Amino acid sequence: MLRRPAVLWTAALIAFLIVVGLFPAAVAPVTLATSGLAAVLAVIPGPVYLLAGVIAWLKYRPQPQAKPAT
Repeated sequence: MLRRPAVLWTAALIAFLIVVGLFPAAVAPVTLATSGLAAVLAVIPGPVYLLAGVIAWLKYRPQPQAKPAT
């Protein structure tokens, strides 16, 4: 029954329509989350991010290695 080309093409068409129909609904929460994150990031001014980066670097900067005693 599935060896007929018409049945295979119909099954492929149905699978394609299911994927195309469900994809936008599956991607919608991801799109909303990323647009919300972009809105939150846009509210904070750029110098604040720069200051936070400098503070984090100063707090966690690599320490120089101590020279072994001779």
